[in-house]
Formats: sequence, C-alpha cells, structure tokens
Amino acid sequence: MRPVAVVGIGKTAFGAFPDRDLRSLAVEAIRNCLADAGASPGQVEAFYLGNFAGPSFAGQSHLAPYVAAAAGITGIPATRCEAACASSGAAFFQTVSGVAAGLYDVVLAAGVEKMTSQPTPRVAEILASAGDLGGEIKAGATFPALFAMIARRHMHEYGTTREHLAAVAVKNHDNGFLNPQAHMRKRITIEQALAGKPVAEPLTIYDCSLVSDGAAAVLLAPLERVSDFAGKAVRILGIAQASDRVALDEKDDITTFRAVKVSAEKAYRMAGVGPDDIQIAEVHDCFTIAEIVAIEDLGFCKKGEGGPYTADGCTLRTGSRPVNTSGGLKAKGHPVGATGIGQICDLVIQMRGEAGERQVPKAELALAQNLGGSGATAVVTILSAL
Repeated sequence: MRPVAVVGIGKTAFGAFPDRDLRSLAVEAIRNCLADAGASPGQVEAFYLGNFAGPSFAGQSHLAPYVAAAAGITGIPATRCEAACASSGAAFFQTVSGVAAGLYDVVLAAGVEKMTSQPTPRVAEILASAGDLGGEIKAGATFPALFAMIARRHMHEYGTTREHLAAVAVKNHDNGFLNPQAHMRKRITIEQALAGKPVAEPLTIYDCSLVSDGAAAVLLAPLERVSDFAGKAVRILGIAQASDRVALDEKDDITTFRAVKVSAEKAYRMAGVGPDDIQIAEVHDCFTIAEIVAIEDLGFCKKGEGGPYTADGCTLRTGSRPVNTSGGLKAKGHPVGATGIGQICDLVIQMRGEAGERQVPKAELALAQNLGGSGATAVVTILSAL
C-alpha cells in the first residue's frame, strides 16, 4: 500500500440553515476543500460521499453524482456511502483505500446532511432507522433511549455518575464556544448540565448532540505528491473500519463498543503506535456517555475509568490528552453524514496550528473515532504531521 496524505480540507459551519439545501452545503465544503488544496475539479479521479438519510431528510436519492455534478465534477466514479452516523467515516475509509491501493491518485471525499428540514419527531424517526427495525424500533426505542440504557449500565457496573456525564458536556461546550463554525457556541456549568430538561433518564438535553445541517470535505493524494498541492498536508498513518451487531440487546456487553476496539487495534497496528502516543483526539460524542465509552475503548484510560478521567481534566484543551477541541458533536453539531469527515478536518486544523483560541501545543499525532448507530459501525483514523 502507498502512503496517503490529506492535502486539502473544507467545511461549512454546522447549524440550522432553513435557506440552504443539501446540495448547496456539500458544494460549499467541496469548493472550500479544493481551494485549500489549490486543486481544480478536473483533477479529481473519484468521489465518495458520506450521507446517512438524504432520501428521508431531503427527498433526494442518487446523491453522489447529484452533488459531484453541482461541484463541476463529472465523468468519474461517484459513490454514496451509508453507515448511519459513520457514513462519512466509511466514505473516508474507501477514499484512503483507493489511493493506497493505487487505483487513483487524487480522490475527494465529502459528507453532508440536511436534517432541519424535518420536524423533530420525524428526525427522531429517521435516526431510529439506524437501529434494529424488528426489535428496538418496534418497541419504540430511539437513540436517546438506547444510550440512556448504556449510561445506566455503565453507572451500575463502574460507578459512573451524572456529574461525570456533565463534565463531558461542560468541556465540549467550552470548546464549542471558541469554534466559529460550531452550531452551539454557549458555555455551560456543571449545575446547568445536571439541571437540564430530561430526555431519557439519566440523559438531559445537555447530554445529547444537536440536530444540525452541514458538510465537510477532504482531498487525498499519495504522500509522494503532496508538493503538488497548496494545503499543508497531513499523513494518514493508520485507518480501520469494523462492524458489530446493530441491536443493543444482541451485544454481550453494552458498556463497550466492540467495533471501536477492533478498529482501534487495527489502526494502531497499521500506524505502529499505541494509545499513549496519541496527543489529541476527536471522538464520537453523540451522547456524553459515548465519549466516556470511547476513551475507554480507545485505550486512553482503563475500562470503567472514563468518567473520573474526564472529571479530573485529562481531556481538557490543557489536559494530558485533549479530546473534542472542536466542541464535539455535543456543541460543534452533528449533521450525521458529515460528522466523520468533519472530525478529520478539525484534526488537520489543529495539526496545522490553525485552531486559534482552541489550539493545543502538541498536535502532531491525532486520532479520529466515528461511530454508527449504537456501535454497529466504527472507523478509527490515526493522523501524523509531516
């Protein structure tokens, strides 16, 4: 396999944009990405689009060529990847694979979701379709309910508290406040987080990610060609995708995501590094408990210690291993099809030293973890500065 690098990044702001459609968001991110790389649409040899539910949210199918053509890209393979909230993580994995294998030299990956065009009950229904239709959905379970069960079991097994969950929310809101592209730029206190409106006990509104619109894009090329592009490149040291059962009740242990552990082990092995080497991470905090489980499954702390690890400040921007300096899904926003590639863009911004007030001093080895559903898909990527 050839070494691969990210040579360009582009994003939109994440938020609620009633005057924007799915295609315009995706095109904005793609154009920003190509401009960052100093590349033209004609240089792109293949296109992968991460999108979870464009047909349900926006009523449009055949999305990859629909988006690519609007960005001036035609005549090449254009493929949509769907893996629930890990859709653009999966698209990124396919993009890396194509360049590494030598099938293409210059490949574009993007992720997009337009969620706010539907009322909240319909959004919850669409999102629930990433779960088990015959069991969970038939029983009326939504993802807040499923992750509430994960949180409650983690509390029972390991003594995790609501204060631990709140510490995740407070930290990510603080980071989001400093991110000009975040959906919710609002600082909160532990007391506010604990007193939030209940959603699914023990989760409150401050434990749940946002319903957002947005898009993100990256351009990839062989490492040997980074000098052909204008953007400051970042090398992809390791990447892996794994899957697990969709239904929560079919898992042996709901306090861990097996797909995360498997993909992390493979990515670490490919990169030749371990958890202790990672200096900064963007993890999939669709709910606060998901960040706690993620940092345990990724090996940043021992199983069951994610809550205290967070409460002790280890994941702060000033901590020993900053996590979600973008604000995470919790504050930056969670346009589900854009989230995975959005994480890559946020890490590249840090590794370039362009994160402004959110900049951490050491961001030379980074990790992104993108989750689909209640752990049925996971993509873990390890990036290295050049």
